[in-house]
Amino acid sequence: MSETSPYLGVLYEHPEWFGPLFAEFDRRGIPYAKILATELDFDPSDRQVPYTLVLNRMSPSAYNRGHGHAIFTSLSYLRYLDTMGVPVVNGLSAFSLELSKAAQIALLARLGLPSPKTRVVNTAQQTPEAARHLAFPILVKPNIGGSGAKIQRFDSPDALAEAANARRLDLGIDHTALVQEYHPPVGGFIVRVEVLDGKFLYAIKVFPNPEAGFNLCPADICRTDLAAPLPDLDLCPVDLPKTTLRVEGYTPPQEMIDSVICIAAAAGIEVGGIEYLVSERDGRAYFYDINALSNFVTDALHVVGFDPVPIFVDFLVRRVRMSDGVVRSS
Repeated sequence: MSETSPYLGVLYEHPEWFGPLFAEFDRRGIPYAKILATELDFDPSDRQVPYTLVLNRMSPSAYNRGHGHAIFTSLSYLRYLDTMGVPVVNGLSAFSLELSKAAQIALLARLGLPSPKTRVVNTAQQTPEAARHLAFPILVKPNIGGSGAKIQRFDSPDALAEAANARRLDLGIDHTALVQEYHPPVGGFIVRVEVLDGKFLYAIKVFPNPEAGFNLCPADICRTDLAAPLPDLDLCPVDLPKTTLRVEGYTPPQEMIDSVICIAAAAGIEVGGIEYLVSERDGRAYFYDINALSNFVTDALHVVGFDPVPIFVDFLVRRVRMSDGVVRSS
């Protein structure tokens, strides 16, 4: 650990997503190190770690950028940090949950919170049988997702069976998928609630374009006007300046905020986004995605009225100082 000043390590994969965060560190003169997940190299027997605190910004969607190997090495690295007692923001527990949509549904069930009815399978051939327990339309989602990647919608059993037989279903890098009831959202929008340090940070309404598929990252949509769809675009944050999806600042009902804070606490998420919708099927609210990685909404001043990055850095400074005190006394 650092013997002189508190020291922060940032584990990340995408080279462009965290420019505003690094710029704020530099502006304040905060010492930090970039830990690039695509080039991780560490000695698991080493009993010295040069960080007072590690911030985990690893993305489960990395495999869509040819960086699937970084997901599992990062998991090993976080497990190593955990055994070493190194404090990590969104550490092993949070990252493990983010890597399993099945585990997220199980957590929501344990908390008594509603989520879409789901079955979990590990071969494409199982999906038609799994869907017999569900009401169409249904979605087939890879267990390890990220930015809505590879989600497919089917409106009938015949369409699903045809896709399964034609080997058009992609179960993702862990060969596990969720077969899940699809709930069209009332008002045409979903809600993403961002939390930080156990408190409500902000929320946004996102108006997905059905013609553009499910490959979107709602927390990073940077346009607030609606125009022609871009159906072939993988809407990861680096691409979002090209998008035209609409997003609005929003304050959810207090009971939804309280539920989101409860989810984040149970998941071990110190900063993240929880998504829900109100279903056209029955008028009920359903939680459906838990995200430990938040890149914050682009154009935040316009959308939600403030810039969350300085607030996030304030939190990290407090956590570094707190962790440094624990390290020095131990």
